Amino acid sequence: IKQKKRHMGDTKHFCPVSLKENFVLYPGLQEHAAKYKEKIYYFSTSEYRDKFLKNPEEYVAHNEPLQAPPLRVCLLGIHGAGKTTCAREVTDKLGIFHIQFEEYLQELILPKTKRKVGPSFDEDHEDDNKIPEELEDLSQTITKSETEKTKQEVELTKEEEAIKANLTDNTELPPEVLDKIVPDWWKKEPFRSTGFILDGFPRTADEASYLSERGLCPDVAVYIQVEEGDVLNRLFPPRLKKWKDRRRKKKEYKKKLKELKAKKRV
Repeated sequence: IKQKKRHMGDTKHFCPVSLKENFVLYPGLQEHAAKYKEKIYYFSTSEYRDKFLKNPEEYVAHNEPLQAPPLRVCLLGIHGAGKTTCAREVTDKLGIFHIQFEEYLQELILPKTKRKVGPSFDEDHEDDNKIPEELEDLSQTITKSETEKTKQEVELTKEEEAIKANLTDNTELPPEVLDKIVPDWWKKEPFRSTGFILDGFPRTADEASYLSERGLCPDVAVYIQVEEGDVLNRLFPPRLKKWKDRRRKKKEYKKKLKELKAKKRV
């Protein structure tokens, strides 16, 4: 049986209440549908449908079409897939923001940690090259203020501890921490009216469910799939250079330590 053509409302299959109140294109469901002026509207929840029916004129177009929100993209892929490179290219062309999720988390705790945390950064800050206390007075490169700073313990808040655990051990961020970070990109300026590419989020099924539960819908989700060999070719040379630099610094440190010990004997 041929179905009659449906006359959809101004927002097509998207929820008009989500668009009006949250400036988000949230796909509506057929079970939450309503008819107004011979047009069918779909809603994300039954509460939004009831809200629409109380005052429909508030959510429909009048003299000009409804304004659509800007482009919001979630860019996903394994480490080394080239997400950041692609995101920078696209954001430059489209004039939208590039939000690198892990980098953003680093910036939130950087004022207290004083350095980036995580497996790839911990290698650069090993204590193997630390001058022993008994030789510090003879070393001209280390000042008292620097040694005092290293001895001070940094106190982090619960949220900062959760962020640090996420960066170092890949522990999932609780919803209350995500609530203070993620919704602002959809709801606050300048992101709300400009749009963005969110690089590296969501990373798990729970984080994807979090976006859905909060009504934070991306317009596009892109997953970059690459061969292992491509990732190896991209990541291995800089890692090798880092390793060589650490070896060189270690040799310099041993030489300096030998000189300081000789100086102390004299």
